[in-house]
Amino acid sequence: MQNGTSSVSTTERPPRRLARLVSLAIGFGIVVLLLGWQWYEGRTQQNALREEIVRRMRDTETDSRDARLVARQVQDALHETQAKLAQLELKLAESRDRQLALESLYQDLSRNRDEWVLAEIEQILTLASQQLQLAGNVRAALVALQTADARLARSRSPQFLPLRKVFARDMERLKAAPGPDLADIASRLDQLAASVDSLPLAQDARPSAASKIDPARGQDGFWERLGGGLLGELKQLVRIQNTERADPVLLNPSQVFFLRENLKLRLLNARLALLARDDATYRSDLKAAAGWLERYFDTHSRATSTAIGSLNRLGAGSASVSPPSIAESLAAVRSYKPQQRREP
Repeated sequence: MQNGTSSVSTTERPPRRLARLVSLAIGFGIVVLLLGWQWYEGRTQQNALREEIVRRMRDTETDSRDARLVARQVQDALHETQAKLAQLELKLAESRDRQLALESLYQDLSRNRDEWVLAEIEQILTLASQQLQLAGNVRAALVALQTADARLARSRSPQFLPLRKVFARDMERLKAAPGPDLADIASRLDQLAASVDSLPLAQDARPSAASKIDPARGQDGFWERLGGGLLGELKQLVRIQNTERADPVLLNPSQVFFLRENLKLRLLNARLALLARDDATYRSDLKAAAGWLERYFDTHSRATSTAIGSLNRLGAGSASVSPPSIAESLAAVRSYKPQQRREP
């Protein structure tokens, strides 16, 4: 019986060993598969990271190209502005040349007192007419007519009464003129352009501080003060604020610089359109400037809200209203001088 038992046990041992070897082989295979899977995952993540880095480098290159394009556009706008300023300076130079020519003409006039007065009035009205046509300066034209009328009144000559009546009609038209004060509007646009660098951006805005604990709570007991203090600290952990608009656009320093410079160019272009009485360009530039302020700058700031209000009020006006002319008074003075020469 013992021999039979030992023979059975010896026949059972090899299958057990084989099972153990198979289980070890399976475990080793599973470990190899896990290691292979981890290697594959790491390789996949590495490739994804490499692709992300390449994509971001391409985006950076695209942004740099856009920045260079904007810089070129700004330079072109500056060249156009300089060309317009050169044209205005040329007109002013022509006005100065005319003034010098008139002064040389006055030196050749006779010493007749009435002719001298008329020449002086003609010079005053010519300069006032140029200011009225170029800059729409109604106040300067009105002051010139008042000065000319006072000059004729001091001469106490009855022959100047028809001229004074013509002056009076032009003065009434200037006083009733509904046109805007272009000089004041241009000055306000210059002030807005100068304040662009100090306006805060929307991305730099900070939420308002939470309300402080009521000082009257110091009269409560220890546990009430402790509970109130803990509640106040918990309220500081979470702060909710309604911005009342979409998330602010995030700009890098170079984009902030170009944004402020483009906003200044918009205001300068609106000023030139105002002097040229181009109402469409004037309104379009003011509307674009106000839109940029509302989108990129902190509208909760007092300076920004004041600037937006000023732009809206200026945009509500018109730059195309033609002021009345003083050509009738100037023509009356010029036509009066030959008559005066023929009378003697």
